[in-house]
Amino acid sequence: MSDDLVMADRFADMFTDPDDDPRDEGPFLGDERPMLVGFLHWQRSTLAMKCDGLDPEQLARRSLAPSALSLLGLIRHLTDVERGWFRMMMAGENAQPLFSSTADPDADFNGATADPDLIASAWQLWGSEAEFTDHFITTAASLNITGDDPWRGPMSLRWVLVHVIEEYARHNGHADLLREKIDGAVGQ
Repeated sequence: MSDDLVMADRFADMFTDPDDDPRDEGPFLGDERPMLVGFLHWQRSTLAMKCDGLDPEQLARRSLAPSALSLLGLIRHLTDVERGWFRMMMAGENAQPLFSSTADPDADFNGATADPDLIASAWQLWGSEAEFTDHFITTAASLNITGDDPWRGPMSLRWVLVHVIEEYARHNGHADLLREKIDGAVGQ
């Protein structure tokens, strides 16, 4: 079999042709901050791609009982992740999580239902937190500034940014499996 046929077969079930991938890989050379922001944007774009084209029922579909894991739950969870690390801890704002609570720490997943208004709100809130994060990172004096984690103490913006990239990457692995179960689309 020719190399072209092998590659065509390999990419047949992927979300988009690799030549048409809308994600920007960010800079390959240069300063650390734009490079890390590029990785964060790549991970966010990956999550959005995995959710693209799905109806409310598909976005809210749970993985396997007893898990409440769903693509919509991941959107809600990662909204609270960015809010917690950047708005609450790094910026020191007196803000609360948007989805989880002390009474229901897993409300980000438990409350992910196929309601179109709830889904539209989740996307809007995710976008707002991403905008806040991007602005905070861009305007921070350096990646060495610190926020105070109540359990671990001072943490640098650099550490938080790397951690949030890792959090997206881990959950994008979950999103791969969820999407494949929904319609067979794999990869990317």
